[in-house]
Amino acid sequence: MIENKIAKPFLKWAGGKTQLIPDIEKTLPVNITQTKFTYIEPFVGSGAVLFWVLNNFPNLKKAVINDINEDLINTYKTIADKPKELISILDILQNEYHNLEGNEEKKKHYYYQKRELYNSRKEEPCGQAALFIFLNRTCFNGLYRVNRKNEYNVPMGSYKHPTICDRENILAVSEALQKVEILCGDFEQTLDYADKNAMFYFDPPYKPLSETSSFNSYAKDEFNDNEQIRLRNFCNKLDLLGLYWILSNSDVKGKDMNDNFFDDLYSDFNIQRVVAKRSINANPEKRGKLTELLITNQMNNQNYGRAI
Repeated sequence: MIENKIAKPFLKWAGGKTQLIPDIEKTLPVNITQTKFTYIEPFVGSGAVLFWVLNNFPNLKKAVINDINEDLINTYKTIADKPKELISILDILQNEYHNLEGNEEKKKHYYYQKRELYNSRKEEPCGQAALFIFLNRTCFNGLYRVNRKNEYNVPMGSYKHPTICDRENILAVSEALQKVEILCGDFEQTLDYADKNAMFYFDPPYKPLSETSSFNSYAKDEFNDNEQIRLRNFCNKLDLLGLYWILSNSDVKGKDMNDNFFDDLYSDFNIQRVVAKRSINANPEKRGKLTELLITNQMNNQNYGRAI
């Protein structure tokens, strides 16, 4: 039992939503969070919003998370069920990696050796989860990217003495996840776990702002425009069922004033543009602030809590 330890995301994550939490908080309907409610996140990623909800809403009845990334979900399940076993493996990886400080060639060899082992997917679930966290903490900018063969292909980062085994946080996360149902698969399956007072937060792979800015090769199957439309249709379905949802995505109109893809797609709902910070770009001068979309059905749906 971890005393007074607040669980926080255990991964570095490109596009993590920590910075958008104040904006998300402003959109929450009081009539949901002041009573017992279910939180559902169909694209969980690093879980920044999940852990914020777990830490700040005593009326949370349960949470349901889902992701199509099997290795990510295996890591969540391993932390929930076998945190101490995971910690013991991470501790070994951390010691071995830190002992190579000062020898960049050996560090590089170690990283790519572990990446190859990870891609073989021959490790048992706990070992695979440890490799997932190791690569995340040592790769370039916390980026998760795979090719069409589902091979992780992110190069090594340049972090000095990275924390690979955060024992206290893993134990805190494990405790927090005891009230979370963990699913792996398509986002639409999450509807089966909703009750009449459910709130959804969607953080899908973002629509790229340009051909060179696509970091959404998050799974071997691309989340393309047809998938974005299918997600909108799912949001329409939730709205008709009286269920509240929030969705974030890239602001393509901010890049091209004539690109109305999301403005047209979600024209029936409330679209806000919020400021976010871009942290991933090979050119440091192109990193900085930009707008992202925060879309909700709050203004359009006054019948929250209708039976589903």
